[in-house]
Amino acid sequence: MSKRIIPVKKNEIYKMKIHDIGTEGQGIGQIEGYTIFVEGALPEEEIDVRIIKVGKKFGFGRLESIIASSKERVVPICKIAKQCGGCSISHLSYKGQLVYKENKVKQLIKRIGGLDDIKVNPTIGMKEPYYYRNKVQYPVRESDGKIKIGYYRKRSHQVVETDICYIQDRRNEEVRQIILDWMMKCNITPYNEEKHKGLIRHIITRHSHSTKIMHITLVINGNNIPKQKVLENMLDSLDYISGIGLNKNTNKTNVIMGKEMISLKGNQYIEDIIGDIRYRISPTSFFQINPIQTLKLYNVVREYAGLTGKETVLDLYCGIGSISLFLAKEAKEVIGVEIVSEAIKDAKYNATLNQIDNTKFYVGKVEEVVPRLYKEKQIKANVVVVDPPRKGCDESLLNTIIDIEPEKIVYVSCDPATLARDLKYLTRYGYQVKEVQPIDMFPHSVHVECIVRLHRND
Repeated sequence: MSKRIIPVKKNEIYKMKIHDIGTEGQGIGQIEGYTIFVEGALPEEEIDVRIIKVGKKFGFGRLESIIASSKERVVPICKIAKQCGGCSISHLSYKGQLVYKENKVKQLIKRIGGLDDIKVNPTIGMKEPYYYRNKVQYPVRESDGKIKIGYYRKRSHQVVETDICYIQDRRNEEVRQIILDWMMKCNITPYNEEKHKGLIRHIITRHSHSTKIMHITLVINGNNIPKQKVLENMLDSLDYISGIGLNKNTNKTNVIMGKEMISLKGNQYIEDIIGDIRYRISPTSFFQINPIQTLKLYNVVREYAGLTGKETVLDLYCGIGSISLFLAKEAKEVIGVEIVSEAIKDAKYNATLNQIDNTKFYVGKVEEVVPRLYKEKQIKANVVVVDPPRKGCDESLLNTIIDIEPEKIVYVSCDPATLARDLKYLTRYGYQVKEVQPIDMFPHSVHVECIVRLHRND
């Protein structure tokens, strides 16, 4: 068999037409049958591309110029959109983004899951896809003797700064500036990743969409902060700050938060409302970052669960009980499982707060707790709701769900690739995918949330 001749050379410029867009948002084209991925290019565009990496089967190029532009191309509203990794498809119209995410889900379910003819609905989008995030994590770093508080550059830990982020709450900029002023005034050192020195690693803010309050957490490489009262006095000028916390992370790691939280001032939680349920949210607890879309997501979950008041529901990776409590009024009983102990404390508190008494919550690894509940307590469920992290479900957990034999599974996923893998497994062992609903929780990024309705084959 003759060796394939690659028709392109590194650093050379070629003309190419883009025919598709990949799962990471890159434009995809071909030169003499050889596939090239080009960041920033869109389907139907004719471009000049400079080849920057050549592999055996495909290569990567840099967009040099656009000869013929896509009708879906727009000018990004953000001036650092090309540098920051947060809004990687902001050059694509919002209508185009929704279609792209629908097609991405379809392609991954077919390619990884091996499932054809699955009903994937159009992506549910936002009326105004800006200023939607209720949480921001600012890395704090030293660069050329200067303190930088901003966002990570694409595929790096270099920090880029901007006066405004169009997907975050505008008040974050006030908080960021006050903390920067405090650090400069009091000679507080920023963190240096390479040397593992410096004090302030991250600033994390979390705000409530309904009550408009905000909590601030400083992640530090140490045990305390100097000039604490000075910072508190400076932040007192912002009447929406409900509390300030300190998180200790002295490990040399990319993990943002450490295990120890200390209260500096005020409440160490915020409260938010989704539908008619009120939630208390601690700094380390997971909560969906887009409250407007979260209500739409939970309504789809409730629709897919199809509860009549007679069902036992198992809610896996339940967090603070957000889905559990949303479903509890229409179920006989809801049992939630979550590994984060603070989240379970919040879940139990939230049940009491909302006067809901038909829920139980267990703390521990889902893949360990659920098999134990099934074997030792013979817990059965008519409906299983699962909302795992990006890595998807452990195979032992999937096996336990199959053993429990729920009539319905409602799978909520933030990663269509691992979702497709798990759907392949579940359909192999007696379940049928009825419907998939993508929801745009993360406008201007390549990420998409999905809800899947599965029924057991009788």
